[in-house]
Amino acid sequence: MGKSKVLVVGGTGYIGRRIVKASLAQGHETYVLQRPEIGLDIEKLQMLLSFKKQGAHLIEGSFNDHKSLVDAVKQVDVVICTMSGVHFRSHNLLLQLKLVEAIQEAGNIKRFLPSEFGMDPSRMGHALEPGRVSFDDKMVVRKAIEDANIPFTYVVANCFAGYFVGNLSQFERLTPPKDKVYLYGDGNVKAVFMDEDDVATYTIKTIDDARTLNKTLYIRPVENILTQSQLIQKWEKLTGKKLDKISISAQDFLASMQGMDLASQVGVGHFYHIFYEGCLTNYEIREQGEEASKLYPEVEYTRMDDYLKIYT
Repeated sequence: MGKSKVLVVGGTGYIGRRIVKASLAQGHETYVLQRPEIGLDIEKLQMLLSFKKQGAHLIEGSFNDHKSLVDAVKQVDVVICTMSGVHFRSHNLLLQLKLVEAIQEAGNIKRFLPSEFGMDPSRMGHALEPGRVSFDDKMVVRKAIEDANIPFTYVVANCFAGYFVGNLSQFERLTPPKDKVYLYGDGNVKAVFMDEDDVATYTIKTIDDARTLNKTLYIRPVENILTQSQLIQKWEKLTGKKLDKISISAQDFLASMQGMDLASQVGVGHFYHIFYEGCLTNYEIREQGEEASKLYPEVEYTRMDDYLKIYT
């Protein structure tokens, strides 16, 4: 059986561009939705054209034009949506319902991977406002997919290293602190940190794999399950410099939400669930899930001490 043809929706986004690259690298005929809504965004257009130079096909289609979505979907076997669900970029998760309708009408799709790539929304029913909307919207999309009997794989990728590792998981910065670092509680709650390119590699590996059909793929390789303190220790070992540690209690961290804008409030809630509750690691993967590094041991995933070297 040949490799599936793949359509990436949201291909110019943070994870989408990596999905396109991984799909091409793994030998899939790769299509990228070119939406007229990009308007005069020259950077997005040039990225799309760079995909074309690398061998991808561009398909015009709009969420405001149902027929164009159906026509695009009919050209492929697998649809991967990577639309943004984070508030400091844009929050468009429910637009995927139009994509679900198109996939249902087209009737040819062997697998749909909706925009997830973070925490498992099925485990976040208790999440704090206002950040819970991210999980609620993902569950609305999941229900629509399953009600339409569309074959799926959900990808739980946990913490993107670009946002959580280079900054030692400090809130509202992306680079390592120079002198002092804030610990969430005692800093010993386990999280999972992933290089975004590895997330893309694992994602593409699932699409023709019967073991992940109608299941959740958890990207949780054992060597990347780390506490915040362990992450800081790796940085200190690399730099040879000790940082002053300042512990923030859960109560004080949540109190910091007062007066913040919406995007920051969402971020505080998500950080709380990750670093105080341990929502990424406080459960076992059950029969409706598979762990990526066990399915695909051939992938040499990036360890976080190696990831941090670029910041030294």
